[in-house]
Amino acid sequence: MQANLFNLMVTSIRPTCVKRIGPILATAQRRHYASTLDADVVVIGGGPGGYVASIKAAQLGMKTVCVEKDPTLGGTCLNVGCIPSKSLLNNSHYYHMAHSGDLNDRGIIVQNVQLDLNKLMEQKVNVVKALTGGIAGLFKKNKVEWVKGHGKITGKNQVSALNPDGSVGTTINTKNILIATGSEVAPFPGIEIDEKQIVSSTGALSLSAVPKKMIVIGLGVIGLELGSVWQRLGADVVGVEFTNSIGGVGIDGEVSKALEKILVKQGLKFKLGTKVTGAKKTGGGVEVSVEDAKDPSKKETLSCDILLVCIGRRPYTANLGLEDLGIERDERGRIPVNNRFQTVVPNIYAFGDCIHGPMLAHKAEDEGIITVEGITGGAVHIDYNCIPSVIYTHPEVGWVGKTEEDLKKEGIDYKIGKFPHMANSRAKTNLDTDGFVKVLADKNTDKILGVHMIGSVAGELINEAVLAMEYGASAEDVARTCHAHPTCSEALKEANLAAYFGKPINF
Repeated sequence: MQANLFNLMVTSIRPTCVKRIGPILATAQRRHYASTLDADVVVIGGGPGGYVASIKAAQLGMKTVCVEKDPTLGGTCLNVGCIPSKSLLNNSHYYHMAHSGDLNDRGIIVQNVQLDLNKLMEQKVNVVKALTGGIAGLFKKNKVEWVKGHGKITGKNQVSALNPDGSVGTTINTKNILIATGSEVAPFPGIEIDEKQIVSSTGALSLSAVPKKMIVIGLGVIGLELGSVWQRLGADVVGVEFTNSIGGVGIDGEVSKALEKILVKQGLKFKLGTKVTGAKKTGGGVEVSVEDAKDPSKKETLSCDILLVCIGRRPYTANLGLEDLGIERDERGRIPVNNRFQTVVPNIYAFGDCIHGPMLAHKAEDEGIITVEGITGGAVHIDYNCIPSVIYTHPEVGWVGKTEEDLKKEGIDYKIGKFPHMANSRAKTNLDTDGFVKVLADKNTDKILGVHMIGSVAGELINEAVLAMEYGASAEDVARTCHAHPTCSEALKEANLAAYFGKPINF
């Protein structure tokens, strides 16, 4: 309406005056668009933690504004992380089954299998578009106001949404401020990412062609998943990892070794205990310099078409105005908070990837909800030992709670129950028997301390273990719970039976 009024004013005056008065009116118009809002809660960041917290705050009756700088909601997870990667993982698995002859072994004869990479990417884009649009719809339904811009705290009770040029677009006066800014790709010192030949996880989700050879630096969750995608689609993939194991922080040692064997059998190649010292582009390729992590004299140069850098993520906490309010960040850029997610300024909260703990979308979601509930007087409680982790390779890897390494370090007496999928009737029926379920329980009380599994449905099955641990279940509790037959979940039941009784039934 303001734009129409401006045009009417300009066209209704004499042409000779337009040159003189036009710039003045244009300036006035721009100033008018710099608006001010009032709110009970302002959430900075529209990712999994931020958008969920915004909706919860609105549902609890608070006037809520969410400030997000990106053109769509959902953050890294939905736009360039969890969701698009799972689309590529799922569809590349189907392609691999058809192309490798796996379907032929099942009596389904497939010939002349071809890859349409553009279609594969199109399906990924459509999923992301539908889900981001869905969040915008939820905002509208719950009366959450989305203000576009970079959120910066400009006062104890004020947030400014900055335009791309740094000017203030909207100022929001608020009672509470929630920081949910998430994380960003961690840079590798000395290696410049161009998202063409040297890519981050973002670029690896949108390659225009299948590379002949790909090198992946870092074999945590993201490196393994994206390496698997492109290996299935036909690339020769070599993963380079500084440590001597794959899977990243938190994975059980036995599970890591078993996963390594399975993925190597599938065609992935690993160079463990290897340090990357540099990389340079050479025409159409990239040369990567590496050396033995223990013996630097053992050097090697690796060549590839695409170099994928996956050494982790770091909190996105720059230019938030924290220091002006006395909110200091730790050595890793994280924002310190108390057990109610309050910073040193009581009405300013932070949660998700920008604070301590694992960088997981579901962790951010739960923290966002309980932070908002705490503001309204509710209890604030989360058991970080009951937050699951999943690697979406095939087979998948899922875990929750303590690893064997944790229990040994803490001096806790424990017992182990294991059950292989090759003895599970549903897994055998599906011709998908790689992996096992491993249960760690307290030797004296039988309480479940940790569950670790490799299997085709580990990402779904791990949630039964999470529920059991959240309610303090013993191994016997799960073992005596009736499970449908035939299902892969029976492997979890048998592993718990082995933990408390010493022996499973079917193995």
